[in-house]
Amino acid sequence: MTDAFLALEDGRILEARARSPGNTRGELVFTTAYTGYEESLTDPSYEEQVLTFAYPLIGNYGVRPERFESERVHPRGVIALELTDDVAEWLVAEDVPAIDHLDTRDLVTEIRDRGAMRCGISAGEDATPAAAEEELEASRHMSEHTDIGRRVSVASSQVFEGGGRCKISLVDCGAKGSIIESLRDRGADVHVFPYDADRHEVMGANPDLLFISNGPGDPANFEAAEGIVDDLSGELPIAGICLGQQIVARSLGGETTKMSFGHRGVNQPVRDLRTDRVVMTTQNHGYTVDDPGELRVTQVNVNDDTPEGLESDELDIITRQYHPEANPGPHDTMDFFDDVIALATGN
Repeated sequence: MTDAFLALEDGRILEARARSPGNTRGELVFTTAYTGYEESLTDPSYEEQVLTFAYPLIGNYGVRPERFESERVHPRGVIALELTDDVAEWLVAEDVPAIDHLDTRDLVTEIRDRGAMRCGISAGEDATPAAAEEELEASRHMSEHTDIGRRVSVASSQVFEGGGRCKISLVDCGAKGSIIESLRDRGADVHVFPYDADRHEVMGANPDLLFISNGPGDPANFEAAEGIVDDLSGELPIAGICLGQQIVARSLGGETTKMSFGHRGVNQPVRDLRTDRVVMTTQNHGYTVDDPGELRVTQVNVNDDTPEGLESDELDIITRQYHPEANPGPHDTMDFFDDVIALATGN
């Protein structure tokens, strides 16, 4: 049954089956993860993107809210070879268009060859190729989403108590819930602030450490967070994950660049340059640090040598490009949070 159309930036229009109706648009990306679809779909880092699952069957173990990383689905659209009824019904309830019954192997290969591209989707009884093309024409490049932080950040500060071992001021650029929980599980009280908070707000919590979270889009569009790092570096220990690593690097003289198709999945190998140990990591990002500035590269991606860990002993800074909280994914790197707590407590 053909009742959905996917318009690609390369000029092709693909036919599919509608699983959740509606018209949508965004940057077309893929993930190689074969589990963790609930975590991926609720990851704020997928904001303004259309997520293609490389694994053929999505939904084989149902939908459980306790696995969610945020309160809603973030991709603007979802594509798979086959979506189960459980996932389809969830996406209908979330008003997120979804399609399946198309060759996702070919689609993923196209993204790898051409890079992440803009796309448009029209799905449902009234779907037409022309409607999908209109969505494509209206879509924007990720760097043009200058206000993307507002869509994923808390509107006002929040406090999550973890036992009082230390206080962490976390700038929420699209933080996954498991990052906050990983800090709380180690005794930290986490004070969460909006992505555009200023120094006065962040320091009002009397923190032991500043934490810049993961999030979507171009790090160049998070100027407020970059400014906070610039203000507090050398005065307060700083940590960051994913987008947070990019923001920290930019604030200390570094540069970031857009990747061809990014790293998205749970099987990304990372090598520690100090120990030569290789670990498997969960990743979801389309930008990377091109120049670390004042920071030292301590870990690299085995596949393409992009920086995966940055540090500065002098400034008490530690960042990771991957997601150490491992939701979803392997638990190889969860000791990062132990290092963050040690940095905050001085132990």
